[in-house]
Amino acid sequence: MILSSMGKNGAILALFALLTTGAVATIFSLTKDIIAEQERKQLSSQLQEVLDAHLYDNALYEDCALIENDLLSARDSQTVYRARKNGQNIALVMRHVTPKGYSGNIDLLTAVFANGEIAGVRVTKHEETPGLGDKIELRKSPWITVFKDQTVLSTDDNRWAVKKDGGNFDQFTGATITPRAVVGSVKDAVLFAQQHFDDVFAAENACLAGQL
Repeated sequence: MILSSMGKNGAILALFALLTTGAVATIFSLTKDIIAEQERKQLSSQLQEVLDAHLYDNALYEDCALIENDLLSARDSQTVYRARKNGQNIALVMRHVTPKGYSGNIDLLTAVFANGEIAGVRVTKHEETPGLGDKIELRKSPWITVFKDQTVLSTDDNRWAVKKDGGNFDQFTGATITPRAVVGSVKDAVLFAQQHFDDVFAAENACLAGQL
């Protein structure tokens, strides 16, 4: 009798698990396209913050290369998007990471034109101290916009440092480490673009159509 009851309960649990799994799979199937579209819109919005959409005519989020280079990240490969217009190579929009933030990694997105000038920079992720280091966010401070139209003259361009270190960029009151990390990472991204612009455009496309 006990064994029969246990077997019945086991069958009920198995049926419940099967139904739950089926429901989850159905929900995923119904929502995956909606989620993917939302992610594409979010990515497109990020890309347009650093590079005006009128400057290119390709689907930027569908045209990219995966790059392993210490100038972009010492650990992981990074996505570099390629902007084109009328068949011309216009700009690279690079994801890059610096581990030198006060509280750890700072993720950035930087767009650089073919001539080496910066179109725009944004911080996409960080853990910096609220009220101090978080001024790297555009919604907290316009500081990040100072990079627009700047370029790097050489690897030892001493303008690319915070003023406390003899450079051209403001630091934050009570927080020098964070802007120092961002300035250094943006400089490295520009150097990468200057050194590898044509190579990145020649690389195999790593962004399949309709995917991030």
